[in-house]
Amino acid sequence: MQKHHLADILEPVIENLGFETVRILTIGETNPILQVMIEHTDYSKDISVDDCALVSRSLSAILDEREPIDGKYVLEVSSPGIDRPLTKLEHFSRYVGYLIKLETVEMVEKRKRFKGTIESVSNEGKIALKMDDVIYNIAYENVSKAKIILTDELWEQYLKAHKKQKN
Repeated sequence: MQKHHLADILEPVIENLGFETVRILTIGETNPILQVMIEHTDYSKDISVDDCALVSRSLSAILDEREPIDGKYVLEVSSPGIDRPLTKLEHFSRYVGYLIKLETVEMVEKRKRFKGTIESVSNEGKIALKMDDVIYNIAYENVSKAKIILTDELWEQYLKAHKKQKN
């Protein structure tokens, strides 16, 4: 099953429910896990268990109808969490100033793995990543995977935002 084909089937359902798709990933060969990460289009809102259940039921219905995956599989719907993956260029823009881990497809200045702070994102899709006082300009198309690193500052920021939501 091609990942792109699954996204073509699942993303419209997720969007119609008012959510954004963060990632669709199939893990494993025998009895694979179909992992779907979602977030609210209003990024200040947290994903609830009820949100995940709603999306899971809706995706199950379309998956049962279309049968894009052969055999048995497990559907897992979740939020991206604090140390979330960065899967779209706009994610990098939204998280400027955050510490991330990033891997590239092709070498950038003789390396493929980076751990640094997002300094900026250009309109042309170049991510400026500061690591050890050096700025690396990495094309978004060259990113194989990236995620935010959980830091004390990030945790404090999350707690403050969460406290505001409850009041």
